[in-house]
Amino acid sequence: MTDFHLAQVNIGRLVAPLTGPELADFVAQLPEINALADGSPGFIWRMVGDEGEDATDLRPDSDDDMVIINCSVWESVEALRAFTYHSDHLRVLSRRREWFQRMAEAYQALWWVPAGHRPSAAEAMERVSRIRQHGPGPEAFTFRAPYPAPAATAGR
Repeated sequence: MTDFHLAQVNIGRLVAPLTGPELADFVAQLPEINALADGSPGFIWRMVGDEGEDATDLRPDSDDDMVIINCSVWESVEALRAFTYHSDHLRVLSRRREWFQRMAEAYQALWWVPAGHRPSAAEAMERVSRIRQHGPGPEAFTFRAPYPAPAATAGR
């Protein structure tokens, strides 16, 4: 077991309410895609809301109730990349413009967390904010500009 795992967050602004017909296909695919993530090599944890199925009931932006969040923890950047771009997740990801508005600012972040840590929505949103304000760095980065995990603690 390593001392650090990779947390990821992505947020999106819906084109319509989740209960509307415009989002029906997206909502219908959530259980399948979540199960795919849960069973993927390197997957550790994903955020869920009060309903316990997914995080679609969480609203991380108090100023905009059309913004939803996805947050998870993985063993490595490589494990997350494999799930994101080399699994059936890509089929759903390729349709994101049908369900989400194009965002002018950063909408995703990756960062290292101590093994066992589970990020809150507020922590995740802070990482997106960090990229928006300062660009990628060791505290919040992207697939295009990844940073290595912090060095392991000596003597463990």
